[in-house]
Amino acid sequence: MNSAFTVIDWGIFGAYFLVLTVTSVLLSRVKVKSTRDYFLGGNSVPMFAVAISVLATSQSAATFLGGPEYAYGHDLTFLGFYFSAFLAVIFVAYVLIPRFYAINAVTVYELLEVRYGANAKKQAGIMFLIGRLFASGARLYIGALAISMIFFLDISPSHVAISIAILMLGALAYAYFGGVKSVIFSDIIQAITYIGAGIAVLIYLYVSIDADFGTVVSTLQADEKLKLLDWSMSGGFSVWALLGGWLLLNIAAYGLDQDMTQRALTCKNAKEAQKSLMVSIYMTIPVAILFLFIGLLLYLFYQHPELSGLSTEVVQKFEGEKITIFMYYILHEMPEGMRGLVTVGAVAAALSSSNSVLGAMSSVAIEDLYKPWKLKRDNVNEMHFVKAGRNAVLLFAVALSAMAMLSYYWQRYTELPLLSFALGVMAFAYTGLLGVFGAAIFTKRGNATTVPIALVAGFVTVLLLQPYVLGAVFAFKLGFAWQILIGTVVAFGVMMSGKSVKE
Repeated sequence: MNSAFTVIDWGIFGAYFLVLTVTSVLLSRVKVKSTRDYFLGGNSVPMFAVAISVLATSQSAATFLGGPEYAYGHDLTFLGFYFSAFLAVIFVAYVLIPRFYAINAVTVYELLEVRYGANAKKQAGIMFLIGRLFASGARLYIGALAISMIFFLDISPSHVAISIAILMLGALAYAYFGGVKSVIFSDIIQAITYIGAGIAVLIYLYVSIDADFGTVVSTLQADEKLKLLDWSMSGGFSVWALLGGWLLLNIAAYGLDQDMTQRALTCKNAKEAQKSLMVSIYMTIPVAILFLFIGLLLYLFYQHPELSGLSTEVVQKFEGEKITIFMYYILHEMPEGMRGLVTVGAVAAALSSSNSVLGAMSSVAIEDLYKPWKLKRDNVNEMHFVKAGRNAVLLFAVALSAMAMLSYYWQRYTELPLLSFALGVMAFAYTGLLGVFGAAIFTKRGNATTVPIALVAGFVTVLLLQPYVLGAVFAFKLGFAWQILIGTVVAFGVMMSGKSVKE
């Protein structure tokens, strides 16, 4: 294993940290006079900035390391997930976005208030907050784990805690003062950083392999690593799964999850918001290809020693923990300078998802839960809610950090797959939201009574289908895409069982 950070590596990290410090100070000067300014940037954010922010928010340290891992172990069929996302974005842009702008929404769950009443908005908001706490806390942990491995060459509790603190303080620096506008402009910096790091790694890896482009392609073809479509029924990213559960998940991620959709709601009108989502997916697909190609080159580097000259056995373990092949490469092969650059890339990927979730959770907590409650009791001005929004940002920063540390201890001292549960829990929450929103938009069925039942039914259905619940009893394993599809159908069915109050 390579030694710890060198002077060059620390210099690169220091320069990045200086950029973060200077830009966070500059962006914190954004004038905030209302919650619409704080949570939606006063609907004045440029379309292209929003597009890059959506791209950055869709990425995380998990995708930074996970994309190469999939291509290394499988092929390019994971790319289909992003073409599924492309179809989902078209739906969100032209079906959901106009509806959000028509009611001048600050959060996506306000649409349910119009259709099913104030309680429906609150219940959907609570479902979002619970799912986001688990999912984003776990993602924060994964990012911190990677940083601890690279920085300190260990994953001791204290070093993981320091890494969590680095990420969360970086996120707070943008999210606390300036709100979503600061977060969006910081996302541009993070996106440029981690995409730049990815390009540098791709070039370095290609140069490291003793083969021309034709040999690289023919070797990958011979090993069936360039497969794009999987027509089987059982494949995790088969065409059928992509047009079913994964399509639903992407619709939920881009259109029903305040974390992503909040960015689109900062544009000046629905047309600009539609453009921002379409441009974001046009940019996301090449970024996905970049990290999948890194995985293919890592495959050649480690599995074809005749091309790399490497003869050591690859054991993807670090202090007993399984690590991705990209992380293994960073720890064992990466030279000084490059390691600092990739660390900065991992931090940027983790930051771009961490700072956005603080603003999203705060907006739902204040706009959908606290504000209606407070206005019934007191006549307070907008700055009261801006201050409450900032307090909520701090509260959720602490909560997410605690969840990240819980993930650390749970993964080590129990057999229960908390981490996989935490990463997937947002999808559990999505099934109920998809069922409820589907009924609200496409039918006249459902009411205030069926909304909470549908939200819970979708969540519980996916939970029961997990291999560690009913799967352990009946010895079956159902792909995650099919779990989402079934959960959504159940939630939608619950909504269909209730007559509209207008009938």
